[in-house]
Amino acid sequence: MTSLTDSSPSSTATLLVSCADQRGIVATLAQALFGRGANILDADQHTDPVAGQFFQRIRIDLAELVGDRPALEGVIREVAEQYGMRWSLRYGSRRKRVAVFVSRYDHCLYDLLLRERSGELNGEIALIVSNHPDLEGIARQFEVPYHLLPITKENKASQESKEIDLLRAEQIDLVVLARYMQVLSGTFIAAFPSQIINIHHSFLPAFIGGRPYHQAHERGVKLIGATAHYATTDLDEGPIIEQDVTRASHRDSVADLVRRGRDLERVVLARAVRWHLEDRVLAFGRKTVVFS
Repeated sequence: MTSLTDSSPSSTATLLVSCADQRGIVATLAQALFGRGANILDADQHTDPVAGQFFQRIRIDLAELVGDRPALEGVIREVAEQYGMRWSLRYGSRRKRVAVFVSRYDHCLYDLLLRERSGELNGEIALIVSNHPDLEGIARQFEVPYHLLPITKENKASQESKEIDLLRAEQIDLVVLARYMQVLSGTFIAAFPSQIINIHHSFLPAFIGGRPYHQAHERGVKLIGATAHYATTDLDEGPIIEQDVTRASHRDSVADLVRRGRDLERVVLARAVRWHLEDRVLAFGRKTVVFS
């Protein structure tokens, strides 16, 4: 296996696989790729002995590919059928399209837009969706389309249907809930499995639901945190991608906790989004594997 760092993104691809742990997986997959002229740039793998599951991330160079890309996908599919694999192959020539959902808090939105502008994120923020008009000025500043879809109890289902249609029409690969203060329906979540990242303002599983900083203050905790996770129908219980914490003390007011927590929210969400866009995350059950 060769380690190269100068391959053009347009000629690379990332393969993610997972399956029940068995002998011969690595060798068989590597041989299949080699047979099609796909050069392995780097590979990382993990075996969960408790779950009996195998996970692997392989980044490959396609510059000397024998045949076309469908032929490469065909040999991968054959190996997948042999081992009962779940797999995805993402080509570096296509930047993922991201939709950011927001309400009235702007700190995470600003952070993501600035990181995209600086080239830190391997994706394009294609649109912003909100249930309030407050942040439309930010969208104009960054020249990103802003879609206002107010939500009430009476129109929630119809508005979510419009959102789903919009995301599909825009070929969105990832939905980021950047402090979007709405609970998504099961229908919405099912339409984008493991494609919705939420930032929760506590170190889950502590203080789920609303007002976690107030709950932390009432309990006098010495650490506060933030958690980025995939959204599921179980509120704030989706597979965790990233977390971080900072110390708190008895001298901190709720306002202090909120201010310090927002710094964590920015960083934790950005890490999770970046790793997802780089195809470093595999979700299984209630957990994730995040490849370095």
